Amino acid sequence: MKVAVVGATGMVGEVMLKVLEERNFPISELLLVASERSVGKKLVYKNEEHTVIGLADAVAAQPDIAIFSAGGDTSLEWAPKFAEVGTTVIDNSSAWRMDPTKKLVVPEINANELTVEDKIIANPNCSTIQMVLALDPLHKKYQMKRVVVSTYQSVSGTGVKAVEQMENEAAGIEGEMAYPYPINRNALPHCDVFLENGYTKEEMKLAREPQKILDDHTFSVTATAVRIPTAGGHSESVNVEFHNDFDLTEVRKLLSETPGIVVQDNPDTNTYPMPVFANGKDDVFVGRIRRDETQPNTLNMWIVADNLRKGAATNAVQIAEYLVKNDLVSNTSKALS
Repeated sequence: MKVAVVGATGMVGEVMLKVLEERNFPISELLLVASERSVGKKLVYKNEEHTVIGLADAVAAQPDIAIFSAGGDTSLEWAPKFAEVGTTVIDNSSAWRMDPTKKLVVPEINANELTVEDKIIANPNCSTIQMVLALDPLHKKYQMKRVVVSTYQSVSGTGVKAVEQMENEAAGIEGEMAYPYPINRNALPHCDVFLENGYTKEEMKLAREPQKILDDHTFSVTATAVRIPTAGGHSESVNVEFHNDFDLTEVRKLLSETPGIVVQDNPDTNTYPMPVFANGKDDVFVGRIRRDETQPNTLNMWIVADNLRKGAATNAVQIAEYLVKNDLVSNTSKALS
């Protein structure tokens, strides 16, 4: 595979390179791509130095796969240009997620919908990915009616400037502000921009994306997204009302048997998911599984995952792996031979 990583110098781009290397993705030629101000920079992949190139040069090189993490505006402008030369684009921005002509993919759930004609594939929102991975087996068994989710999201989800703001504040250093208020020792009920309905874009992503991924509009999701001063890993308190009743033992079994999920749920030993343990891992961790005693057929869960890995880079690489394995991109047979 000739593979381009677009946004290679960014926080998610760096993790994408790490994940590609860890998973030994079949790469014959690697193109590291970024904005003009980063062109010429040197990055190392598998102990080999690579020079960052611009987007136009990357399109001219006609890669088999381009994994984008460069922001929505860049994706809207450049993903179609890559697609025109035959490249399959996996895009980590929100640009294409709700486009009815584009697939929104969590590989464990709906990768089987992909075809060779899908030249722009959307990677879901980080908070959505970890939530739907846990909801999918339960929805199939008990049929969801309504989901109420509150997120506790790492500053790494905003980017390097937010991480620097938190570290500066903790050290008592004045610096550039990524947020309108201090984040250290604080919690901001403000992820992404506010919309006319009073929700933020992040909250509306959580409301809409699960329906598309699960291909089902019979359930609804309402969300409150909060930014907290953790360096890595998003946490979610999820309350799910089902049409059918459930057994807690069966719920734990269903989750335990779901690829990509690790159940950590033992109050007797204080075993429950936390971002400090999820950081650097590809799994989604689920715990605090208990019945909502205020209404029937309703479950509470606590879901944690590394937002830069399964929430972004790992999910994108898993999509690419599925494409290669199922011969859905050019040169696949040569890459696997």
